[in-house]
Amino acid sequence: MFAIIVSCLLVSACHGSTLRNRRFPDDFIFGVSTAAYQIEGGWNEDGKGESIWDHLTRTNPTAVKDVSNGNIAADSYHNYKRDVEMMRELGLDAYRFSLSWARILPTGMANEVNPAGVAYYNNLINEMMKYNITPIVGLYHWDLPQKLQDLGGFTNPLIVTWFEDYARVVFRSFGDRVKMFITFNEPREICLEGYGSTSKAPILNSTAVGTYLCAKNLLMAHAAAYHIYDKEFRSSQNGRCGITISVHDYAPATNSTEDVFAAEVARQGEWALYADPIYSAEGGFPKELADKIAVKSAQQGYPRSRLPAFTEEEKVFVRGSSDFFGLNHYTGYLVSATTHELVPKPSLWDDMDVRMYKNATWPKSAASWLAMAPNSLYNVMIHLKARYNNPVIYVTENGWSTRSQGGLIDDDRIRYYRAALENVLDALDAGVNLKGYMAWSLMDNFEWLQGYTERYGLYQVNYSDPMRTRTPRKSAFVYKHIIKHRAVDYEYEPETMVMTIDEGH
Repeated sequence: MFAIIVSCLLVSACHGSTLRNRRFPDDFIFGVSTAAYQIEGGWNEDGKGESIWDHLTRTNPTAVKDVSNGNIAADSYHNYKRDVEMMRELGLDAYRFSLSWARILPTGMANEVNPAGVAYYNNLINEMMKYNITPIVGLYHWDLPQKLQDLGGFTNPLIVTWFEDYARVVFRSFGDRVKMFITFNEPREICLEGYGSTSKAPILNSTAVGTYLCAKNLLMAHAAAYHIYDKEFRSSQNGRCGITISVHDYAPATNSTEDVFAAEVARQGEWALYADPIYSAEGGFPKELADKIAVKSAQQGYPRSRLPAFTEEEKVFVRGSSDFFGLNHYTGYLVSATTHELVPKPSLWDDMDVRMYKNATWPKSAASWLAMAPNSLYNVMIHLKARYNNPVIYVTENGWSTRSQGGLIDDDRIRYYRAALENVLDALDAGVNLKGYMAWSLMDNFEWLQGYTERYGLYQVNYSDPMRTRTPRKSAFVYKHIIKHRAVDYEYEPETMVMTIDEGH
């Protein structure tokens, strides 16, 4: 059965010839995404402060698979005009990128604003605006100023005030041109992987409480920034403010009641922990997960739940604090209630007490966690539609990993994108309030603890060249064709691998 589903996903045999020619709406936004630390370089130039990733790669370099760092990366700090030229070559409607908090506020505090950092982002935004490319700006993509981490980072409730101050500087500096802000990228990866394990900086590995302290403080910081925008800037800037959450598909391994419940617990632990407080009618953390954490905490001798509760006032403050749902999606999992893996105790994984795994038939990428799960993007959008009363959704990341030596012919990435965009069309047909899609990523980048061993770029970056030359992969031509024709064409094959700018776009 799974092989049949995967076959449909890969060749779109599930769609008739008429459906293959379905068009994306004329106002549907196509873009790409990047993140500051992964591409900018210039790590200590022009007054920039140290981030937690600067600190990690400097003090613990072997934590990164190839002992590399983002000191130069793709050097977008010096090559932003080439980056915008690539956007023009692709015919993009929008570009989602993040700001480096430490480049704008070197110590993290708003008493010292770095003019050179503000100027860099102004130059990038202005270059995009010249060509009618819409900037979508993320305030935070995992690179906290180290000075704030020294004070506890997201485990310190004062992060709410620090982020609020930073957000005000950002809105004031760029909001006259930027009309779409994203406060945080992927709370799960920030909190679970950075504070509750060893997968991301700052590698705090506080498995018992790190994830949960971070989750509440981050959500309060997000809401504080949203309310600042709403009260102080929206009337004059006429923009929107939201958050991006990574949502994978968690399907029950069987139709048993136990596995169906296990899948819901997995959703709650992996992403609804961060989404329910904002988007659900009730507000606060998901009930089933919160109950399981409370029971486990009591069994482990804690005087109260390891998950800090929201007060009723805090629930109201956080609930509804987003103008859209930024959706990052890559893959899916099967969830079982009957087979469990060895996990740290106490931890979120132990609190959920479920097993998540992939079907062996799903095509695999270079990343161990990323496989092509059938119709996973469609499934999560349908679920979000039902769970949160059909919110406005933007797919803010979706992509495929190849090996560093993979070269320019990336047919597996093309298969992935075409399947994902068929899912987008299916979701639009099903009434999902979906407004845009951003591919990850514009170019190869520093892939966190994997360094440069994995590549996600539509453009290949030559890291041995001091100029960091960018060259389009085959997938870049296919994505350009999709954007230009507003349709997924399975018969299209690039006639040349030389990218040019379509001035008529």
